[in-house]
This record gives sequence, C-alpha cells and structure tokens, in this order.
Amino acid sequence: MMIQRLVTIFGFLCVAGYLGILVFEVPRLDLALVIGVTLALAIWDLFRLLGETRD
Repeated sequence: MMIQRLVTIFGFLCVAGYLGILVFEVPRLDLALVIGVTLALAIWDLFRLLGETRD
C-alpha cells in the first residue's frame, strides 16, 4: 500500500516536472492555461487516489 502511494506521487512529480519545463521553455499564455488545467486535474486525481481506503 505504501509503495503504491510512493509510485503515485513519483509519477505526478514526473508529469509536473515535464510540464513545468514545457511552460518555461515555450512561454505562451494559451499553453500555460492548458497545462494549468492539466495539473489541476492531475492533482485532483492524486488526492482522490491517495484518499482511497482499501478493504
């Protein structure tokens, strides 16, 4: 169970890092907005997965 949480967090950090590099290398407002929405959805999914309890 703990390893699943660590892998989930690591995966999120990888995606956030990649998207962060993309925003800083291609400074466009429309791209930043799309990436912001993408990260918001990823954060929502991260908290949903980490908050799950297993029987």
